[in-house]
Amino acid sequence: MKLRQLTKHLEKHGCEFLKEGSRHSRWWNPERNLRASVPRHTEIDNNLARKICKELEIPRI
Repeated sequence: MKLRQLTKHLEKHGCEFLKEGSRHSRWWNPERNLRASVPRHTEIDNNLARKICKELEIPRI
């Protein structure tokens, strides 16, 4: 999956960009006060995308 697809999915479900790290971006779900790291690669493994959605407690992609 493309990184842009994942970020659109996160934004659609109310998650917000928090900050940039050296290799990862931090996203958070303000509704549930949960955070997750998203690697900044052009391709994200589908299992990793599901894990990020689970950490943020949003529907799977």
